[in-house]
Amino acid sequence: MDGRRRSISVMNVGLAEGAGDDLFRRLSRTFSGKSQQQQQEQSEEHGIERWTSRNEKGETDDSSEKTKVNEWRLDQHVKDFQANDPAEGRSLGVTWKDLTVRVVPSDATLQENVLSQFNKIQQAKEARNKAPLKTILDRSRGCVKPGEMLLVLGRPGSGCTTLLKMLANKRKGYAEVDGEVRFGTMTAKEAEQYRGSIVINTEEELFYPSLTVGKTMDFATRLNIPDTLPNNTENREDYRVKFKNFLLDSMGISHTEDTKVGDAFVRGVSGGERKRVSIIETLCTRGSVMCWDNSTRGLDASTALEYTRALRSMTDTMGIATIVTLYQAGNGIYDLFDKVLVLDEGKQVYYGPLEQARPFMESHGFVCGDGANVADFLTGVTVPSERQIKPAFEARFPRNNIELERAYSESPIKVSMDRELEYPNTQEAKVNTETFIHAISLDKSKHLPKQSPMTVSFLAQVKACVTRQYQIIWGDKATFIIKQGSTIVQALISGSLFYNAPDNSAGLFIKGGALFLALLFNALVAMSEVTDSYTGRPILAKHKNFAFFNPAAFCIAQIAADVPILFFQVTSFIVILYWMTALKATAAAFFTCWFVVYLTTFVMTAFFRMIGAGFPNFDAASKVSGFSVTALILYIGYQIPKPQMHPWFVWIYWINPLSYGFESLMANEFEGTTIPCVYNNLVPNYLPQYEDPAHQSCAGIAGAAPGAVSLTGEEYLRSLSYSPLHVWRNVGILFAWWVLFVGLTIFFTLRWDDAAGSTGALLIPRENAKKVPQAVVPGDEEAQANEKAPRARANDSNNTSSDQAGGDLMRNTSVFTWRNLSYVVQTPSGPRTLLDKVNGYVRPGMLGALMGSSGAGKTTLLDVLAQRKTDGQIHGEVLVDGRPLPVSFQRSAGYCEQLDVHEPYCTVREALEFSALLRQSRETSREDKLAYVDTIIDLLELHDLEHTLIGRVGAGLSVEQRKRVTIGVELVSKPSILIFLDEPTSGLDGQAAFNTVRFLRKLADVGQAVLVTIHQPSAQLFAQFDTLLLLAKGGKTVYFGDIGDNGNTIKDYFNRNGVPCPQGANPAEFMIDVVTGAHSSEKDWHQVWLDSPEQAQMQQDLEHIITDAAGKEPGTTDDGHEFATDVWTQTKLVTHRMNVSLYRNIDYVNNKFALHIGVALFVGFSFWQIGDSVQEQQLILFSLFNYIFVAPGVIAQLQPLFIDRRDIYETREKKSKMYHWAPFTTGLIISEMPYLIICGILYFVCFYYTAGLPVSSDKAGAVFFVMLVYQFFYTGLGQFVAAYAPNAVFASLVNPLIIGVLVSFCGVLVPYAQIQPFWRYWLYYLNPFNYLMGALLVFADFDWEVNCNESEFAIFDPPSGQTCAQYLEAWLAGPGARNNLVNGDATTDCRVCQYRRGNDYLYTVNLNEYYYGWRDAAICVLFAFSSYALVYLLMKLRTKASKKAE
Repeated sequence: MDGRRRSISVMNVGLAEGAGDDLFRRLSRTFSGKSQQQQQEQSEEHGIERWTSRNEKGETDDSSEKTKVNEWRLDQHVKDFQANDPAEGRSLGVTWKDLTVRVVPSDATLQENVLSQFNKIQQAKEARNKAPLKTILDRSRGCVKPGEMLLVLGRPGSGCTTLLKMLANKRKGYAEVDGEVRFGTMTAKEAEQYRGSIVINTEEELFYPSLTVGKTMDFATRLNIPDTLPNNTENREDYRVKFKNFLLDSMGISHTEDTKVGDAFVRGVSGGERKRVSIIETLCTRGSVMCWDNSTRGLDASTALEYTRALRSMTDTMGIATIVTLYQAGNGIYDLFDKVLVLDEGKQVYYGPLEQARPFMESHGFVCGDGANVADFLTGVTVPSERQIKPAFEARFPRNNIELERAYSESPIKVSMDRELEYPNTQEAKVNTETFIHAISLDKSKHLPKQSPMTVSFLAQVKACVTRQYQIIWGDKATFIIKQGSTIVQALISGSLFYNAPDNSAGLFIKGGALFLALLFNALVAMSEVTDSYTGRPILAKHKNFAFFNPAAFCIAQIAADVPILFFQVTSFIVILYWMTALKATAAAFFTCWFVVYLTTFVMTAFFRMIGAGFPNFDAASKVSGFSVTALILYIGYQIPKPQMHPWFVWIYWINPLSYGFESLMANEFEGTTIPCVYNNLVPNYLPQYEDPAHQSCAGIAGAAPGAVSLTGEEYLRSLSYSPLHVWRNVGILFAWWVLFVGLTIFFTLRWDDAAGSTGALLIPRENAKKVPQAVVPGDEEAQANEKAPRARANDSNNTSSDQAGGDLMRNTSVFTWRNLSYVVQTPSGPRTLLDKVNGYVRPGMLGALMGSSGAGKTTLLDVLAQRKTDGQIHGEVLVDGRPLPVSFQRSAGYCEQLDVHEPYCTVREALEFSALLRQSRETSREDKLAYVDTIIDLLELHDLEHTLIGRVGAGLSVEQRKRVTIGVELVSKPSILIFLDEPTSGLDGQAAFNTVRFLRKLADVGQAVLVTIHQPSAQLFAQFDTLLLLAKGGKTVYFGDIGDNGNTIKDYFNRNGVPCPQGANPAEFMIDVVTGAHSSEKDWHQVWLDSPEQAQMQQDLEHIITDAAGKEPGTTDDGHEFATDVWTQTKLVTHRMNVSLYRNIDYVNNKFALHIGVALFVGFSFWQIGDSVQEQQLILFSLFNYIFVAPGVIAQLQPLFIDRRDIYETREKKSKMYHWAPFTTGLIISEMPYLIICGILYFVCFYYTAGLPVSSDKAGAVFFVMLVYQFFYTGLGQFVAAYAPNAVFASLVNPLIIGVLVSFCGVLVPYAQIQPFWRYWLYYLNPFNYLMGALLVFADFDWEVNCNESEFAIFDPPSGQTCAQYLEAWLAGPGARNNLVNGDATTDCRVCQYRRGNDYLYTVNLNEYYYGWRDAAICVLFAFSSYALVYLLMKLRTKASKKAE
């Protein structure tokens, strides 16, 4: 042990414990950057020293030579970096003692449903008997010194990730943490400001999918340029580029620099490459304590080994403390570590030197097979089905984790390891910590405060963020162009709507409408900020943990990036709208208007960003944003003029940024104008005898003096309580609002909880709570000391059940072949070949592996074979039984994708039953189908989970459990041709991977044909496969054929071609290494294969297989149906699933209800008990008009849900021909309906009676009916936009355009008579909102009595000698027939009121008769049907056929 203590430090004080130490003293000079040559010698010694330390233990075997660190190809680069580092050292080391972590138990949380959520009594009862906290890490202790690597092993759920998070000082989300963790000599609290040097690379890959890999890395490196540059770099940029290229090269992904990172829905780099991007992003931080949580997931064996070597090299040279968890660690990787820590359900069952781990376990009677993965052996010792016991130890070996922990604590290893826990108190640690703090201060920009964890100055952070903001926008150009395009279209439409507003009383309302729209449209576009805020949030949290930038820099960068974009958006909008409406034509007025709108748009953008930042999840934020839009629009002063607002809500007017903007715009427009009264606003009028202004008066125009025929702009403004003096005062107020919103955004952003959603709780739907067996509560310690139940029900110990399960499985007799298969896609740089003339076959009973390095085209080949590609060109032939693929091929071949896409609100059992019922053939009875589901649940060991919701990643099933469900969903469909699996083992631990493959082997043995792509198989896994297709970059075949016993056939093949496989190496890793790694340059392995006898033999076999099969009866009969079940069955099942999932989705349903109740009460009380004056006729119109605006809020939630479902359908269910798109659409539509009816009732009840609309049942009932119809109409509208939109953001940009146009032309903002003829005769009549408003108005207002207020009468004197009745006789008989003369007998001051009853008012908005109400209601019903018809149509258009081979 002594010889191995490689504690690299600056001064080794008081550590003279053994012979190795003089070596170390020389070695430690590495840190002070001596000449290259000295370094060379030292590193050589270092390598020798590691090797000899093993020889002392007599472990000389060939493979230990290989562990010399100098193997990593970039080792020299790392040393150069270190030598030129201005700081003396950055080593810290980490020590932890008695670390115990407890969480709120997540065994099962109940998911409420729409009804059960109101059962508060039961919830209160459950809340009282809370389960005790669950310990997920129990008294863990250990020490990782600078330059050491610790491997943490354990099965998923045993606490590995938790330990790593503790050691990376990330404590959020845990209920309580006891024990101490010291970084160098610093406590966890003190180390918080160095969070950029104590980092963890988590399992999730969070990136902006539209950025390229190069841009992503540019951003990361820009934020990590040290203030004091290394000695060998000219300037900051030079350093950054070198560093970036080194990082890209270190993981071998330089070639992806210009490829988008991508995600599940955006095409980008391959999964393994994306993982490597997240690795190098973590390396950017140049941390001192680095934790890696399962960072080799999705990497092939050779890349994983390369990565571990890179870590080893950096750890040695830079004195980092590295802690790694790995799930499938091959021995090559395992041997690179210094120490191992094994966790089992939170208990630390082994912690000590690497060499002693296996002997320790063997000394307690466990057997480690020859060539087995030691790492898998260590985690398997507590699992009865996986361990082997030496015969002598049968009676006394440790049976579970508690006994094993006891055995370990009595061993001498523990005693020697406990000595190291004193490390924080040693002189060495003190010195290390001081040099570390000094090094960080050298790196840190001088402009930052002392406590700041960041590296570059705040200004540089903002710059980097601004650049990235633009890159994100540029990466997603489509959305951006749509946003700007829709602005211009909307401006043109609005301009034509308000075209040439007259400069008299008829233009007042129109000009007000135009100014209102200018503010409203830009505010609605800003609403999409709320959605954006949630897409970027996890990425921001990750970067905050890395201390890349201060979240405030991100907020400021967003604003800076907005300046030119909003400038363009507002300018294009205002220029078009302002001049088309013919507003005041002076430069001063135009620029004032432009500036006020620009500023208000900024304020509203900041407002919505603040809402996005201030709420933990999107649902809560969308509630608030939807509601605030209603409030802001209603109290802007356009719908209800300021003097008419009710005192209990008038405060909203004062805190409404839009109202200040609106006042400025109105004052700016009407200041210094004279407004003559015309048309209906002048009484009497039109007839020649009434042309004398002395005997006329304005009517119904606020602010006009009695008897006057015109008024000044100032008078009009005063009647609205506006003043021209307030224009610039309001601008100041708007600036103040903006500062407030930005300040709050930054405040909320800094408080974001970065650990949100990492609970991983299993959710059980309330209605299934009875079915789930209660977990056995352990009474005492003894009771817990029983053995772990085996994972499998079908394992070797009870053969009967496994044979029986095998007996029920599907058998298969078809042969699947492909010949000369090529696949070419078009890229900007020309056509790119992804598959190059690939040949192969899969027979029944054969388990085929498809291997190659990441990016060799494995997934592409599977996609092409399974007919899943919709673009590109495919050449070659794919045959089943020597015949072309049958119609039913896509559903009779099972295909498990790499990404697990599932309906989150389904339970596991429901998901499997759904698949079984839809995909097994029509002849099978329902009972048999469901019985088969039980077989599969047994087989996949999903018993404990069958009633839990699948959920989303992070809340719901774990990665490994989701993987099993994905496989299950394909298996229950009884695939009759073959099963494809794309990387079924990535993300699983060794045991789970072995179980998965063992299980596939079992399927193959009963006659299934299985083809699997696999990334990093251990030797045992590899031995399970029969044949191998090995691909190199560019989809070129390197080998196809048998693997042979223990891989002998392949070893022979490579041996013959001059590359023998070393003794004891894993053949799988060796091959990929040969083909892609060190040896690939020497030979063109593709050519070697083409010239080999094996290749010729394979061509013959293939020809033989095809002709043979074509001569026989086909193994599977094609029933000629594209889908297994008929459309009616599909519709029933799909609709049922949608119903259940909405019933459980309480967030969504509650939001719908809350929005309707909230808006209805709010509008109802704002228009409380409308009176009977002329002005209040306008209020009736607006109170009903506001009902339209429940739509945007609900649609904003409905679309992401629809698109989620659609993505699930398109990524998996459509491709496996589970069901047709029509049942899918039907299910989505029908499941919404019950909730729509409830929403309609809620809105009606809350609004109708508070606003004081007529209560007689014929009126009230009719209004209710129309309101109900509208619920269906807008849902259909939202769904048909979503049906065709590529993503939710796109949909949220199209909504304002559609709703904006419909609202504009429905005859409310501009009365029918004043709409331009171009629009009036078609769009007005095609507009559903027109009929909706028509029906609502006729029923509510037709019989309303109108009595003028004093200020509303037209008051004028008749010519002398006439009474008012005589003077106005001709007027009242003709044009003024709808006016009401109150005092006919008077000779002075005639009082004329504009209307008698509501129907006189309705006449002005083109509603002439009462029957118009029912006519319009009927048309609304037709529109509701047609909007649903459009959903079907657009889903049909979206559904593309897959490509066949040509």
